Amino acid sequence: MNSNDIRRKDISGYSAGTPHNTAKLGEIAPTVLMPGDPLRAQHIAQTMLSGVHQFNTVRNMFGYTGEYQGKRVSVMGSGMGAPSMGIYSYELYAFYGVQAIIRIGTCGGLVPEVDVGDLVIAMTASTDSNYAHQYKLNGSLSPSADFELLERAVQQARKKSVQFHVGPIFSSDLFSLYSALPADEGWQRWGRMGCKATDMECYALYCNAAWAQRKALTLLTCSDSNISHREMSPEARQNSLDSMIQIALDIA
Repeated sequence: MNSNDIRRKDISGYSAGTPHNTAKLGEIAPTVLMPGDPLRAQHIAQTMLSGVHQFNTVRNMFGYTGEYQGKRVSVMGSGMGAPSMGIYSYELYAFYGVQAIIRIGTCGGLVPEVDVGDLVIAMTASTDSNYAHQYKLNGSLSPSADFELLERAVQQARKKSVQFHVGPIFSSDLFSLYSALPADEGWQRWGRMGCKATDMECYALYCNAAWAQRKALTLLTCSDSNISHREMSPEARQNSLDSMIQIALDIA
């Protein structure tokens, strides 16, 4: 498969979308916000969008299209980890003509300056995943955000007086709290190399965007700190991330 193949795909061979998405062509907006949790996608659709139409319920990975301040935008869950994000974001780019995906999720802080509730804007992503193996590159890939989206997110964060940090993050195949390694052999080394936070999905999204030659950005709210050990409640994770979501909607 060459780099142009992804831009020629359509869903004409599927009677009802793809194996993971029942949307018909035209039901998904050019820009999609992607939280990991499908219930967060539902929350955004119900509280922040108007004229909402639900386009997907397969495996309870809810997807919706509506309007925000007169602008058409979609929101859909990605699930957890690189494989799940890889499937859903690839299908959005390859089959539905999506031009930009903005991941809106939570992260664990890896450096002292990133506190619970802060916004982290992921400039690049490092990983312990083998996701980029599929590209058969002779080296290590460090995919990056779309600069225009990143710049606009910074402008909105400053405008809204949101505490934010821009820099590299670490996308892990392991949930850091469950890692078998002690901290000094795990997340602390990534923090020492400048990674602001850790998530599980950004790397796969940025790889897919690079391959598809489309746009992507990851916005993360720090839900727990590996430094201070402070953390948000599950309810706050689902419902109290509004400042990050507003920024994503404003730049969509």
